[in-house]
Amino acid sequence: MIERRKSRVVKAGNVKIGGKNPITVQSMLNVPAHDKEGNVRQAVALEKAGCEIIRLTVPDREAVNTLYEVKNAVNIPVVADIHFDYRCALESVLAGADKIRINPGNIGDEDKVRAVAEACRLHGVPIRIGVNSGSLEKELLEKYGSPTPEAMAESAMRHIALLEKNDFNDIVVSIKSSDVQKMVKAYRLVAERCDYPLHLGVTEAGTLNSALVKSSIGIGSLLLDGIGDTIRVSMTADPINEVKAGFDILKAAGIKTDCVQIVSCPTCGRTKINLIELADKIERALSDVKKPLKVAVMGCVVNGPGEAREADIGVAGGDGCGVIFKNGEVLKKVPEAEIIDSLLEEINKM
Repeated sequence: MIERRKSRVVKAGNVKIGGKNPITVQSMLNVPAHDKEGNVRQAVALEKAGCEIIRLTVPDREAVNTLYEVKNAVNIPVVADIHFDYRCALESVLAGADKIRINPGNIGDEDKVRAVAEACRLHGVPIRIGVNSGSLEKELLEKYGSPTPEAMAESAMRHIALLEKNDFNDIVVSIKSSDVQKMVKAYRLVAERCDYPLHLGVTEAGTLNSALVKSSIGIGSLLLDGIGDTIRVSMTADPINEVKAGFDILKAAGIKTDCVQIVSCPTCGRTKINLIELADKIERALSDVKKPLKVAVMGCVVNGPGEAREADIGVAGGDGCGVIFKNGEVLKKVPEAEIIDSLLEEINKM
């Protein structure tokens, strides 16, 4: 059982972040900012895929209109991502943004940060301080020589102090780097120094496969330490893949349990059925099942019965057939073509 870091609770729209609340999965729209219809379509698709918080960039005042359209098209919180022009943050708050994300390294001087804090406090909108290794303040880069974990942590704490100075405490913090080791260390440093909820992510993590590996290591390591209240798996890919990856990481860490967990063998020369295709089909068929079940999909009877005994239900392949197990007990032997239907039939009974 993972003991989560104690953090205060921040509310973004209808979602609570931090405390003992569920760890939420986020993604970000990647349609051009002025394409209102395209952003709305993607936002709706992400919500349908299970995304729990959506972020979109607001680079100028025209993009505030896109934010407004997206906000009125979905039922999940919408976050305005602000760089450089603090006025975009002010207008995003008025347009209904549920949270504002600002990068302290490029938002401007203290007066501008103060103006954003005052607008957010007036409308009950939280702020995510988004520290990024690629845009640290010049003085910190000079002090540390490079974007070290210590530099990123100091940047985060500096801007937390600035918001607190302006009587603002509805804060979420992220300290992202494309370097997994730096990212993990920076989060651990900040986790020790404050009790604000933390948004986890490896930035610029790469294409689908490399991003999944980097994020699983970085985000997963912190989650197993009890650190993290909301996550985003950054990918150079369709954002829907980010959502799927986020939930897969939570499942693998044993945090998300209201779903099916599939264990399957890597196959070998003993396998006499098309296990790769079978496992893929079973995973897709069970993707929306909200039952805390472990399902084993094994290639032969060498490891199959043992793994199936550890699982709630499973199948072990034979020569053109399969044996369905339930809690280690054999239920029936079926032809290969009937394995999926038979397995689903038994799962529906559970």
